Amino acid sequence: MAEKKKAGKTIKIRHYKSVIGYNKKQKQTVEALGFKKLGQTLEKADTPQIRGMVKKIPHLVKIIEE
Repeated sequence: MAEKKKAGKTIKIRHYKSVIGYNKKQKQTVEALGFKKLGQTLEKADTPQIRGMVKKIPHLVKIIEE
């Protein structure tokens, strides 16, 4: 029996600025979000953990309008 995924709320996040010149923790946060390339857009579950990570690096990533 196939299990259906529950469709939860998601947000789209775009990595728009390079991490070069920023501290190691900020680079690790970008990597932890799952970004591999500059300009990449990801869709993530809208959880307090993801929102907190984005809030720590607003100068490197943007939330695209839901």
